[in-house]
Amino acid sequence: MSRYTIEDFVNQTQQQDKGEGLFELENPRMLEINLTNQIWAKAGAMISYRGKIKFEREGILEHGLGKMFKKAFTGEGSSLMKATGNGKLYLADQGKKISILRLQGDSIFVNGNDLLAFEPSIKWDIKLMKKVAGMLSGGLFNVRLEGSGMVAITSHYEPLTLLVTPDNPVFTDPNATVAWSGNLQPEFVTDVSFKTFIGRGSGESIQMKFSGNGFVVVQPFEEVYLSQQS
Repeated sequence: MSRYTIEDFVNQTQQQDKGEGLFELENPRMLEINLTNQIWAKAGAMISYRGKIKFEREGILEHGLGKMFKKAFTGEGSSLMKATGNGKLYLADQGKKISILRLQGDSIFVNGNDLLAFEPSIKWDIKLMKKVAGMLSGGLFNVRLEGSGMVAITSHYEPLTLLVTPDNPVFTDPNATVAWSGNLQPEFVTDVSFKTFIGRGSGESIQMKFSGNGFVVVQPFEEVYLSQQS
């Protein structure tokens, strides 16, 4: 019996309809969007599509002057594209693991580099962590998403969600922090002595401190952002 034929490969890897709705995980690292109207996605994340879909780069005034200025100030490298039409759209981002969230009137903060796609019904705004801008080159920016609709986020490898309670705050590495609940406002703390242990040659070790009631999502990977490389 022959193995590893082209037919075997096609049968094992071909696209399958799961009937899960607008967002489907074709596999853990590939998102299928059953598009019937419009979606916002990370620019450059499209890997394939079928049907009649039009792609547009985010217009400079698409979301108003306020957001445009904030994006320019953050030096953000992951702008958005708008996909409009009918068909199947496939998105991926450097092989990162994809998680789908359905917002039901709640809110979440997502690191700007880890936001893959969201429905137009979601209200969003860019938040720059100004207090850390002088500590990390370019600072860190995140996106606050609020309302009802689907959101897809990415993480390097498996994400871990840590619950935050008033008597048990959570500290994270900013470069490993993916998302957190919309009611939390992290503060930044520095530890001069800690940098000795992690081998960073310049600057203090910067940590995010989450206090209150909520959750924070981290990944087992320290992501270096475009704004920090310049």
